[in-house]
Amino acid sequence: MSITSYNGGAVVAMAGKDCVGIASDLRFGIQRQTLATDFSKVFCLAPKIYVGLAGLATDVQTLRNLLEFRMNLYKLKEERDMSPKVLTSVLSNLLYEKRFGPYFVEPIVAGLDETTNQPFLSSMDLIGAVETESKEFVVSGTCTGNLLGMCESLYRPNQSPDELLETLAQTLLAAVDRDSISGWGGVVHIITKDGVTTKELKGRQD
Repeated sequence: MSITSYNGGAVVAMAGKDCVGIASDLRFGIQRQTLATDFSKVFCLAPKIYVGLAGLATDVQTLRNLLEFRMNLYKLKEERDMSPKVLTSVLSNLLYEKRFGPYFVEPIVAGLDETTNQPFLSSMDLIGAVETESKEFVVSGTCTGNLLGMCESLYRPNQSPDELLETLAQTLLAAVDRDSISGWGGVVHIITKDGVTTKELKGRQD
């Protein structure tokens, strides 16, 4: 088993019309042993920017703290929040610096551009190589095959926030039901220019 699969987890992000959504499961385990069911892998770094970190749980927490530190430093220096594109560059550089002893995390960045309110999605591997800056959806975690299949089946362009919430919820729950090391419900965040809506999902408890 890969070290990135040790604790399990699934993250998916999807773009809509002037909105973007990101969701993760809530399971924290050691291989097939479940230890907790309230471990979200999605973190708010700015009012309109969320980052999803799927991978080794200790590295998830370390990287989250590092990112918050970098975000606060940037805000003090520039007197404004980072844009999602800038955060992607910062995160990519942060991971590449540690390429010889990497953080075992595959991040997803989802947010709205401050000026245009256009959705932004990106994903990268554990050494910071940006794999996609997608206009539709990005996935990460231990059931990426399942997530990609569900996204391709259910995704439609220009969805409203309510439609996007439903699509993300169905995508996540259907995908993690077929993966033994992720699941136990989930959480979905829908980011619009007016604010963020967060919903918890109840999934199979096995």
